[in-house]
Amino acid sequence: MTSAPFWKTKPLTAMTEAEWESLCDGCGKCCTNTLEDEDTGNLYATRVACRLFCDASAQCSNYAERVKHVPECIKVTPENVGELDFLPATCGYRLVWQGADLPDWHHLLCGDREEIHRRGYSVRSRTVSEAKLGNRELEDFLHDWDEDPRFAAYRPARWQRSDT
Repeated sequence: MTSAPFWKTKPLTAMTEAEWESLCDGCGKCCTNTLEDEDTGNLYATRVACRLFCDASAQCSNYAERVKHVPECIKVTPENVGELDFLPATCGYRLVWQGADLPDWHHLLCGDREEIHRRGYSVRSRTVSEAKLGNRELEDFLHDWDEDPRFAAYRPARWQRSDT
């Protein structure tokens, strides 16, 4: 008999740091800049990535010391995940917080960290570094990562937990 995976049996706050970190699917979307309309509060994603983000690998180039170099970097935790509206609909942290299933391409299910990239659910090779913007504005790089039809199954789940 196979036991249920840890993310279905453990409360988020009871997970080890390694378990929590493993929920990250490696999409890199949370490393892109998000704009907020001051009048409406609406959020708008961009293709502009943090200066520490490596577009070729879709990973932070200095994850361990990222907050030291980028003070505005937000660490996703079990305590704040429900408040982070900028996380994409397919975010593993977000889905588990909501009580939803992880997608079949998530490395914890398929065993392959490259599957997310092969299927096009990550930002790999699709970002521009904020360090290379020059005179261009963030508004020039608006991009709705979740508008892709492949994300349709995730769209209805607006930030609410399944148990509420």
